[in-house]
Amino acid sequence: MKVRIIQSKLSPDIVRGIMIDEFGDMAKVDVDIERGVLTIGGEWHSEGQDELVEKGSDGSKVWGCNYYAFREPEKRIEYNSLINIKPGIGHTSMDVKENDVKEKMKNIIELLLLSSDETIQR
Repeated sequence: MKVRIIQSKLSPDIVRGIMIDEFGDMAKVDVDIERGVLTIGGEWHSEGQDELVEKGSDGSKVWGCNYYAFREPEKRIEYNSLINIKPGIGHTSMDVKENDVKEKMKNIIELLLLSSDETIQR
């Protein structure tokens, strides 16, 4: 499982390949909501967060989720990860609860991975 930093739109075929290479139907995604980039892949969200921070991201702006590309668009993202526990900014839950953060994550994911009108099959 390899962590990839994504800064520009991937083709649906590449997304399909990543999904299959990772957990079969799911991949770990970490989104820098400030810089508009994400990582996909790896066994743990912390791996993607570490890659982003190493490349200049502020860790408090990086949020993790599980991404299911084969699902219908409204059910692709599960906003849950250990990296979302950020006591320094007062966020003590693994779940992203703030709607503005969820919306930013969703927009970046749809821009770089699959838009809401794109679908892929296994």
